[in-house]
Amino acid sequence: MTHYNLSDALNALQTEGVIAYPTESVFGLGCDPDSDLAIQKILDLKQRPAHKGLILIASNIEQLEAYADFSTLNETLLNNVKKTWPGPFTWVVPAQESLSKLISGDFDSVAVRVSDHPVVQALCNEFNKPIISTSANLSGLDACITAEQVEQMFVGNDLLDYVINEPVAGLANPSQIHLALTGERLR
Repeated sequence: MTHYNLSDALNALQTEGVIAYPTESVFGLGCDPDSDLAIQKILDLKQRPAHKGLILIASNIEQLEAYADFSTLNETLLNNVKKTWPGPFTWVVPAQESLSKLISGDFDSVAVRVSDHPVVQALCNEFNKPIISTSANLSGLDACITAEQVEQMFVGNDLLDYVINEPVAGLANPSQIHLALTGERLR
């Protein structure tokens, strides 16, 4: 369960499974954003309330267009978003009406990011869409920064299907989160 095999990770995503993978700063838990069953597995695994919402992470902005309504941003606002990507910047954008409430939580918006981490790039390019991204930890505990920490935290839990054993990019803090409509920094 701790070797990096892209086809095994993709198989888990394609069969409503949950994976753990490295990001810019911490390990994330991910799944297919079009599977409420898989999203619920992540919420159960983390013991996280659904009302908080989740992040979508992608390899390019086009993958996010089915979930985030970028048409609500004027050219200046959209350029503000695009100039930070790929990278560790998450933007809260109005959600498409069809977005699952398990992703948006109690909000009419969705948090989205285009990552520059090579593992995320490879996963999303091969999966051809974004994946859910939430820190790999039980709600309220510190996020895992290694595959070994992920396995220790979730030992014996059959909701986690695959762990990608590659390093995080080494950023000291989680990605910044900004409101796309105002630029206000939330984290």
